[in-house]
Amino acid sequence: MAKKLKKLATDNQLATTIRESTQQIWLAGLGAYAKAQQEGNKVFDALVREGEAIQANTRKMAEDKVQEMATKATGTWDKLEAVFENRVSKALNSLGVPTKADIDALAKRVADLTTEVEKLNGSAPKAAARRPAKVAAAVVEVVAEAAPVAVKRVRAAAKKVKAAPAAEAATDAAA
Repeated sequence: MAKKLKKLATDNQLATTIRESTQQIWLAGLGAYAKAQQEGNKVFDALVREGEAIQANTRKMAEDKVQEMATKATGTWDKLEAVFENRVSKALNSLGVPTKADIDALAKRVADLTTEVEKLNGSAPKAAARRPAKVAAAVVEVVAEAAPVAVKRVRAAAKKVKAAPAAEAATDAAA
């Protein structure tokens, strides 16, 4: 029986040691869980802040690249547009097509000549219509200065206009 008591005491002591160890393991697990929960929130918040910073940096870099590419594309388009305009201008010049400046100069010259014709005819607007040959001759002269290629067509039109005063004179005489 002494052996049984000794064995029971040893078993009892062993059970107590196991219970105490189990209790300590349990408490360590609870402590680790609580610590992880506290630190987990801090770590999670730190990760969120870090992610936001990375996202902001990435967005800024992407916007910078987009701006850089847009600037390059705009520069390329501007160069292409300038080359296109130069080629079209050269082609029009080689065909003898007058420029806007030429047309503006002609329009000013025609307005000046119209004013002079009206002065010569006593400021009567109808008188200018009776003398289309002089106006046509003035237009031929201005066009001859600005666009030599178009002179032949304008002279042909002027010849037709010169024939018109005879028909007008007959109409005026009949009236």
